[in-house]
Amino acid sequence: MESATRLTGLEAGGGCAAKYPAARLRELLAGFMPTDSTDLLVGLDPADDAAVYRLDDERAIVFTIDFFPPMLDDPALYGAIAAANALNDVFAMGGRPLVALSVAAFPEDLPLETVRAILDAAAAKTREAGAILAGGHTIRDEEPKYGLAVVGTVHPGAVWRTSDARPGDAVLLTKPLGTGLVLTAARRGLVADAERDAATSSMAALNDRAAEALRPFEPNAVTDVTGFGLFGHAHELAERSGVRLVLDADALPALDGATEAAEAGIRTGGDPRNRDFAADALTLDGLPEGLVALGYDPQTSGGLLVTLPAERTAVLAAEFASRDLFLARIGSVEEGSGVLVR
Repeated sequence: MESATRLTGLEAGGGCAAKYPAARLRELLAGFMPTDSTDLLVGLDPADDAAVYRLDDERAIVFTIDFFPPMLDDPALYGAIAAANALNDVFAMGGRPLVALSVAAFPEDLPLETVRAILDAAAAKTREAGAILAGGHTIRDEEPKYGLAVVGTVHPGAVWRTSDARPGDAVLLTKPLGTGLVLTAARRGLVADAERDAATSSMAALNDRAAEALRPFEPNAVTDVTGFGLFGHAHELAERSGVRLVLDADALPALDGATEAAEAGIRTGGDPRNRDFAADALTLDGLPEGLVALGYDPQTSGGLLVTLPAERTAVLAAEFASRDLFLARIGSVEEGSGVLVR
């Protein structure tokens, strides 16, 4: 949608790069625990992509909330990406979304057609995910923000967690990296329109088809790669599972233009915060700075980071290929701790 309003001129930092610093968040939540309940299957101990609460032996609800300032000026694309990003948290837990509510903050003088385009696109993306956008809450704010609170369902015995990776697993990724780098470079006129469009298309894509293809293979650990970057989320997965992730630098997939942007010195505001969070847990083994920046780049609505027994990967790769889905094997899980990028 063409719009005379520059959404990105109204915010301090858009997309998942706007996340509260992971290191400060960890400090803030230290010692905070919800009321103990045997039916709270996933909460803050350890934290994950969404909360999961068991209703009975066959059903559990998945609940998540995610919102952020705009990272681009097209209001419809912003609404679609913000919705996909929130819905993808449910898919990252192995669930399926049912109903969503808008979480919105807009300047009072923002044109109504701009707000309408955001909401309509979010509703369409929610329907695409098999869910319903049923309402929401909107406040006045000088900085636009939009996202969803989403409720889904999952079988209590089929919840995907970040804490169950095992030595001998392969590590896989279902979307290429570099959304923050490409969009930042695009705002400076340093990447082609086709490269920018490929990045926004990746961000607007749901992880539903990847999750559906993955489900029969019973992965051990799953998370989605968002604001903390690949290295930050790999660090969380390794730490919560009590294992070491070994990532192959040559296998890290990048969006067209992302590596070139990194080598040209492009960085987002989330890059230093992600380094502050994960650097002590990472061994980079002489990795070139361009690939380091790719690994720390905050992703908006990124792919699934998956571990599962290595012997299942060939059949899984064939299944993804048959569905025309992206899949990259980027490493392995070993005994130990931290993340090695070699």
